[in-house]
Amino acid sequence: MRLISEELSFWRDLLSMLEAQYGSNCEIVLHDLTKDYNHTIVDIRNGHITGRKIGDCGNNLGLEVLSGNTKNGNRYNYVTRTDTGKILRSSTQFLRDDDGKIIGSLCINMDITESLAFEKFLHNYNGTGDPAVEVREFFTTDVKSLLECLIQEAQLPIDKTPEHMDRADKLKFLGYLDSKGAFLITKSSERVCEYLGISRYTLYNYLDLLRSKQEQD
Repeated sequence: MRLISEELSFWRDLLSMLEAQYGSNCEIVLHDLTKDYNHTIVDIRNGHITGRKIGDCGNNLGLEVLSGNTKNGNRYNYVTRTDTGKILRSSTQFLRDDDGKIIGSLCINMDITESLAFEKFLHNYNGTGDPAVEVREFFTTDVKSLLECLIQEAQLPIDKTPEHMDRADKLKFLGYLDSKGAFLITKSSERVCEYLGISRYTLYNYLDLLRSKQEQD
């Protein structure tokens, strides 16, 4: 497969077909992951569903794959929620070039908020199939907002403010961020240091410790 930018006409035609097929309740997003992560969306249809547009950033799932912490990021028929409360049934397919390098992704997000009650009724009535797995996915328009979402998510299991975190807490906090690819975001180190109240020297020491332990495991 060639680069997304070299086949953009083909991808636009494909998105037009999917848009016509699935209607205005279905968001279809094409990411070019060879671009700056703050501007990966090169085409999007029905962006009102998540509030995104062409030129906006990728999400947390893409970061996980690009960081190498998730080997196969393809996910199909999972459920996620937007920060405005919409419930989406989604699928994400990562696109690779002929050498196996990830170059982009195609994402489909169907707004099922209104139809969910009926779907649950059918599921219970028919008694078939397994419920879809819910995945934590952040839909933001820029990487600064995405980083803030990841920081808040990292703090939840620790349940302490940064000034009350000990060394073990900070290592756990940083381990989560590193596993999610947060440090691929430009200037993320500065923001994390500011949030935790540590120096960059301390940050890199902690990250080296975490990554060395991961390699040993």
